[in-house]
Amino acid sequence: MAQLTMVAALNKALDDALRADESVVLLGQDIGVDEGVFRVTADLLKRYGEKRVIDTPLAEGAIVGGAIGMALYGLKPVAEMQFSGFAYQAYHQVEQHVSRFRNRTRGRFGVPLVVRMPYGGGIRAVEHHSESREAIYAHTPGLKMVIPSGPRNARALLLASIFDPDPVIFFEPKQVYRSFREEVPDEPEQMPIGKAQVVREGTDITLVSYGAMMRPTLEAAEDLAEQDRVSAEIVDLLSVAPLDTETIVHSVRKTGRAVVIHEGPRRCGIGAEVVARIVEKALLHLEAPIRRLTGYDTQFPYFARERAFLPNADRIAHAAREVLAF
Repeated sequence: MAQLTMVAALNKALDDALRADESVVLLGQDIGVDEGVFRVTADLLKRYGEKRVIDTPLAEGAIVGGAIGMALYGLKPVAEMQFSGFAYQAYHQVEQHVSRFRNRTRGRFGVPLVVRMPYGGGIRAVEHHSESREAIYAHTPGLKMVIPSGPRNARALLLASIFDPDPVIFFEPKQVYRSFREEVPDEPEQMPIGKAQVVREGTDITLVSYGAMMRPTLEAAEDLAEQDRVSAEIVDLLSVAPLDTETIVHSVRKTGRAVVIHEGPRRCGIGAEVVARIVEKALLHLEAPIRRLTGYDTQFPYFARERAFLPNADRIAHAAREVLAF
């Protein structure tokens, strides 16, 4: 198996899909000649031509609106937003049309499209380039919301999203784009959407996270094991809509304690939903209050404060120790 970055793995998934199915088309600003702002679409215009890898104007609403029309006429469009923070111009298309066609037509028409969006901080960009607003899409009925954490699951989940019969919002943690490599199989593989993974077994506390925050969460678990002899179990959500309640609850029933970590703002965030589900399904198994470690309820700061804004391994380990000491 090849050792790939997440960017290379996503490129491989798009290549796999374009080769396997002629109805798959890509569209977005600068994805063709310039190969995308992060080069996720590198070489694809040369391989598949301008009818399947389509450069568009800088008009997010038109990109998603065009993708809706393509999907209704039988194509499988994959639209790219350059940064998730610029996708609000397209939000009315997502909310008013993408998420509603299946219900609006009583099942006669689906909208099998994917909207890819780089999201999150950690690359010394500012405000709209770094924010993490997955809760907006997870809150919208009719949408699936997928967030990979590494190269292998990014490739497998993007392929599953492209061939899903319904719309998928696919957030890509750009802090992870080129930060490490991972073995990715030569042959295409898919992972089920809506299924979390236990990526580290443990018995003392459950750490729940996703996306770029999985790296510091894994580091924190290592620190807890070495310094405190604490056995932390880690759940990688991979999909925040639908949310895999069963895997989360099963883990917390085993450990009795939990910390939920994400970089998006705390208020009404994914962490609040995870905590609510644990309380609904596993309250009597809890031995301590659940902690949330999140971004703050502010606009994403300029880069001098970026590290203070984002959860890191030390803060995650500290939160876990507080829960364990309750």
